[in-house]
Amino acid sequence: MSATLPDRPPSLLARLALFALLWLVLAGTDPLSWIIGVPAVLLATYAAARLSTLVGADPRPLRLLAFGPFFVWESILGGLDVARRVLSPRLHIAPALVSYRLRLKDPAARVVFIDAVSLLPGTLSADFRDGVAEVHALDGDAPVVPGLNRLERQVARLFGERLDGEPEVSIRPCPTGGATGGSDAAPSAGANHV
Repeated sequence: MSATLPDRPPSLLARLALFALLWLVLAGTDPLSWIIGVPAVLLATYAAARLSTLVGADPRPLRLLAFGPFFVWESILGGLDVARRVLSPRLHIAPALVSYRLRLKDPAARVVFIDAVSLLPGTLSADFRDGVAEVHALDGDAPVVPGLNRLERQVARLFGERLDGEPEVSIRPCPTGGATGGSDAAPSAGANHV
């Protein structure tokens, strides 16, 4: 496979602008930071364009900007949820494994979904096999499935995919140890953890 870049200049320019904006956010407005920033932005733009030709999928750059607020909001909600549980006098934890069959077809979109699951309140991606994501939830009674469904729709929009039907979902409680509902017991034999 040749090391060619996509022949879509607007896509390259959008990537360049996105990485430059990211550098500006991370490094601030100091002009000297661009001594490292310019090569880093150019290298990131090249790598992202090259990887998108190898994988065959490419998130739409403008939709990536729209995905940002969703990502930040869900990250804040996730942090607040965990903090509330930890600081609560009565630690409410009812761990469960949620099996969620993805409707996303594109491999890159599936990777983004699996990586982003952990930003949802009280969730952690545990495994992914044969199109089924295993998600560990701190509270199986919480609205985990609507959150996964919303995330899948956001990722589908990011990659320009259309989702058909409803996802197949099953929820299995995890064994818990002790009276506080802590999850210090060993995982069930059927669960595959990464």
